[in-house]
Amino acid sequence: MQRLELLAPARNADIGIEAINHGADAVYIGGPQYGARAAAGNSLSDIKRLCKHAHTYGAKVYVTLNTIIYDHELKSVEDLVQQLYKIGVDALIVQDLALTQMNLPPIELHASTQLDITTPEKARMLEQLGFKQIVLARELNLQQISAIHAACPQLPLEAFVHGALCVSYSGRCYASQHCFQRSANRGECAQFCRLPFEVIDADGKMVHPLCHPLSLRDMNRSAHLQQMIEAGVCSFKIEGRLKDSTYVKNITALYSQALNDIIAQNPGKYQRSSAGLCTYTFTPQADKSFNRGFTPYFLQGKRGKEASIETPKSKGELIGSLRTINARGVSIQPLDGIQLHAGDGLCFIDLEGNLQGFRANTAMRNAATRCFDITFGPNAPQWSRKPLPANVIRKISVYRNADTEFEKQLAKSTGTRKLQLNFKLAINNDALMLTAEDELGRQASICVSNELTAAREAQTDNFIRQLMKLGQTPYCAGDIDIAPEVSSLFVPASQLTAARREVIDTLLENAVRLQRDSASSSNAQPQIDVSQLLPSTLDYTANVANEEAHRFFTQQGVEQIQPAYELQTPKANVPIMFCKYCLRHELGLCPKQTKAGAQLFKEPLRLRGTDGRTFRLKFDCAKCEMQVLPE
Repeated sequence: MQRLELLAPARNADIGIEAINHGADAVYIGGPQYGARAAAGNSLSDIKRLCKHAHTYGAKVYVTLNTIIYDHELKSVEDLVQQLYKIGVDALIVQDLALTQMNLPPIELHASTQLDITTPEKARMLEQLGFKQIVLARELNLQQISAIHAACPQLPLEAFVHGALCVSYSGRCYASQHCFQRSANRGECAQFCRLPFEVIDADGKMVHPLCHPLSLRDMNRSAHLQQMIEAGVCSFKIEGRLKDSTYVKNITALYSQALNDIIAQNPGKYQRSSAGLCTYTFTPQADKSFNRGFTPYFLQGKRGKEASIETPKSKGELIGSLRTINARGVSIQPLDGIQLHAGDGLCFIDLEGNLQGFRANTAMRNAATRCFDITFGPNAPQWSRKPLPANVIRKISVYRNADTEFEKQLAKSTGTRKLQLNFKLAINNDALMLTAEDELGRQASICVSNELTAAREAQTDNFIRQLMKLGQTPYCAGDIDIAPEVSSLFVPASQLTAARREVIDTLLENAVRLQRDSASSSNAQPQIDVSQLLPSTLDYTANVANEEAHRFFTQQGVEQIQPAYELQTPKANVPIMFCKYCLRHELGLCPKQTKAGAQLFKEPLRLRGTDGRTFRLKFDCAKCEMQVLPE
């Protein structure tokens, strides 16, 4: 059966543990250094704690070492990998190919999406270099994913399914480095794409007033998992290593349930890559968590509205429309089933395209109008004092970006995960032995007693009751096999309880025990010839930042290698973003679709920031891509 992996983000170990409890088969977390989210680093002791919890359920922990590496850091990275291997980390997600040349322990390397994996050739090269899993570019459609799977049928493909979207192909964005000297390839992205810009033409004519033209909606592919599986994806990745626990709980549970539904509908075809039954005290809902609106993002090979140009902030769930506005509050006509509460965060896009937000001081249902009357409290927002006609107000949709009741639910303990544990109580070599085996096949046996004393009456029910008391352990009782000759024995409850606890402790110790000798083991591989899969020259987008990576490419026959943008800014005026997203299409100016509309403005189009700096947009209609160039 094909194994399916739900891969959830972990800002820290506690959030990672919640992800496991809510159905993740694996989590990815930043190490102490060299992760593409510099603000999400974690200590080795915390990662070890996470590994222990994950391995209990057969789940895995991947550490992100997905930045480019400078020469003076190579030894430090090699040492860190040794430490991560020792504490039980299952794999590293990496960007810099220097790691393939290091003397590493036998730990799996996964190719980060920062490696810009968009073609079968790139996938084959990484497979030949020893990568055990690759993270595909978010921009790929189902047909392109299928082509990569056909070229590398044994290579596990990982693809994003939910969360924030970078407007540029990952690993090929240099806007933050260019503008703020903060490299996205070093985990320090300043989120240039979330900034406001005016869109102007070559003559300075306004194409679109100040907005957020590069700020994309969030990805949501929960309705397309079956298609992704059929295309060859086996690992489904949730973005969000900076997200909080409530976000991770909600979205992980949502996708875990979706995968379980697919497995149930296809008996004997798929299975989860870890074990344990998860139960929740809430109903997962994607739009209850931070989101900028949703998009499946090119998965179907079609373009839709991909951007959230009004705001880079969370709009949340659509809950209704405005009915009245005054200085005391608003009246909202809710959608069916919507309940509003004091403390809810609400927002709408005003007539000028700006996001206006407010908190509900009180929220009362009006029996006569069936609307919710919301009061502002002592400080009414400025926009509430602007008179608007009723017919205009009623066209304004209202969103809830903070649901107080849902957040209260998620702030509590909301998920449990239990492994089925089977017991057998039998006599072996004149001793009463308790054997336990969990659903992952891990087994342990403990001697209960050497004194086989007859009981006055059958003890089977008593034994079963004692063995079912699994309390706060990761287990729930499965089959309990009491041998016939044991039923007539007297065993003090304290003895059986102690044996039950000991056998469970042994099982858990076996689950996390590290049988590794990193001092003598090595992941180093002989030099692999992938020259036929490489071009003869590499420009700055190859992100070569150290001598090890340079030496690798030189040995593969690459004749010219430009240094990474972070080391040497190219002399020519080169693109700082490479995008599948097209702003002309987003604004209805695509020359393939609206030739007359496109002619209203003179090319090239530009973005003009609030600081006056401009950025030229270059469109490649043959590839249906867009580049952003500084001026």
